[in-house]
Amino acid sequence: MMSFRMSCASAALMLLVPLVAWGQVAVDPELPTYTPVQGVSGSLKSIGSDTMNNEMTLWAEGFLRFYPNVKIEIEGKGSSTAPPALVSGTAQFGPMSRPMKDAEIDAFEKAYGYKPTELPTSIDMLAVYVHKDNPIQGMSLPQVDAVFSKTRKGGYSANIRTWGQLGLTGPWSSLPISLYGRNSASGTYGYFKENALFNGDYKDEVKEQPGSSSVVQGCASDKSAIGYSGIGYKTADVRAIPLAVEEGDEFVEAVPENAYSGDYPLSRFLYIYINYKPGTELDPLRREFIKYIFSKQGQQDVVKDGYYPVPAAIARRTLESVGIKPTF
Repeated sequence: MMSFRMSCASAALMLLVPLVAWGQVAVDPELPTYTPVQGVSGSLKSIGSDTMNNEMTLWAEGFLRFYPNVKIEIEGKGSSTAPPALVSGTAQFGPMSRPMKDAEIDAFEKAYGYKPTELPTSIDMLAVYVHKDNPIQGMSLPQVDAVFSKTRKGGYSANIRTWGQLGLTGPWSSLPISLYGRNSASGTYGYFKENALFNGDYKDEVKEQPGSSSVVQGCASDKSAIGYSGIGYKTADVRAIPLAVEEGDEFVEAVPENAYSGDYPLSRFLYIYINYKPGTELDPLRREFIKYIFSKQGQQDVVKDGYYPVPAAIARRTLESVGIKPTF
């Protein structure tokens, strides 16, 4: 399995090609324009990440413009639903907003004799959202941990329950913090637990939401709210709080250039996993759908959905990992 990992400490892959110019996200000009081929038919099913639901839909709609007779079904109930669907063969694509766990990889390998293949399709920033009127300037990860976690493995000295404990004054000072998050089937839930809660345990009072947009809607309608969700779900009714890795560090905004540089501490790849036996050729339908994702049009869909496109160098290596010879 090719491994493309991003963490708070290292995001060197993101320095391969600068894709941010004049404050706008641009698709790498080296990526090819997708052109259709003959002999593509059949049906595809995708089961996995809710975070990637809209992205998968845009890719499907773009692909179907070239192949209107193909059928694509998309089910997004959480990243943890992707590995068993790939093992059972009920899905050809398993979108995940986190890397597969060792146990999930082992279950797949036990069934097929080889590991699943990981395709890093796009880049997300997991944002910490508050109501648009909330004046907070920023938070450190230990503070985020002290807000959301009952174990406080980040080392913050106090359990944070009110906005006044985060420095807000006036009517905000005594306002209790209302917590919104995802359910345990979500890759976002797992990623936030590992990277923002230092593998600690969530507080029991976190209001678990069934989808990414529900978290943002909760923060938009609840003045005392704080929640976490992908940057692609940001609306005008919420703010994404600038974050710092440690107490006293400079706050880093959730903007594209900070995702590509690796400075934003909750940057991550969004993946699709597939069943690909090394050394073989993909069937035409899966091959062309993957080629579409890593084309100009496919990565423009990424931008349209509010996420960030991968550089051509990563697209090239990813295509090669499933036996597709790049044309760029």
